[in-house]
Amino acid sequence: MGPSSLQSHLSRSLLHPACLPLYFYFFSRPKPVYLVDFGCYKPEDARKCTRQRFVDLSRLTGTFTEENLEFQRRIVERSGLGEDSYLPKAVMNVPPNPSMAEARKEAEAVMFGAIDELFAKTNIKPKDVGILIVNCSLFNPTPSLSAMVVNHYKLRGNIASYNLGGMGCSAGLISIDLAKQLLQVCPDSYALVVSMENITLNWYFGNNRSMLVSNCLFRMGGAAILLSNKRSDRRRSKYQLIHTVRTHKGADEKCYCCVKQEEDANGKIGVSSKDLMEVAGNALKTNITTLAPLVLPCPSSCSSLPRSWGESC
Repeated sequence: MGPSSLQSHLSRSLLHPACLPLYFYFFSRPKPVYLVDFGCYKPEDARKCTRQRFVDLSRLTGTFTEENLEFQRRIVERSGLGEDSYLPKAVMNVPPNPSMAEARKEAEAVMFGAIDELFAKTNIKPKDVGILIVNCSLFNPTPSLSAMVVNHYKLRGNIASYNLGGMGCSAGLISIDLAKQLLQVCPDSYALVVSMENITLNWYFGNNRSMLVSNCLFRMGGAAILLSNKRSDRRRSKYQLIHTVRTHKGADEKCYCCVKQEEDANGKIGVSSKDLMEVAGNALKTNITTLAPLVLPCPSSCSSLPRSWGESC
């Protein structure tokens, strides 16, 4: 049988109805997505803020009552923050001088610091990146943060660039899920995800306790993650991304308002989060219930079903 006859025979075989399931299996199954590596931004030592220094700086602003200074001290001690967390220069200055220019400086330092470390680890060139996703909830300037990255690294002209804002602490995972979906339709590609929060313009200088919590929990930092659908990256990758599960509770009014940026009674802008713990707990419960059957062994997964049914009845 000659080469042309063999090719014709294979073509007829693949078109046979019995081969259709096999055809769809090979050509429609999800492409593997690998987490090649990641880089984290570490600020300079001058930005280091111990728990005691945080309390001292808060007192020096002259805006907080003694009761709320003590409240912040208790929150910081219980938060799990160590003595090596960092704050931006504008917040640590006495008096603080938050501004758009200072917020841009913070964003650039965090994003470029994390990306530089990632590129050094992976030996990836900026022009190799085909997908860029940047997420930051509370600082969304124009030009966008993703545009800052494109301009700084001179990324290629056909890059698929996304800037996610206002999506809270889950934005990092949402960005990973978006990258995974895009890598299913962009063959032989790298996706760069940059996840961060900006402190400079979002420090609260009022006395509403539900808004003071964010001062005690959030610090300067960010991460850059490189995802790939190239089979050649399988061996050197740290992880393979298998499952991503999305749970959205925004249709419920209490969930929708659990984290909200607004003015307090004195016109000071802050982020209110008084119902966050309850709402987050319920969302995590729903998410884990969806995820568990995908990752647990069959006996463990089956044993959880009666409990789930009992709770839903």
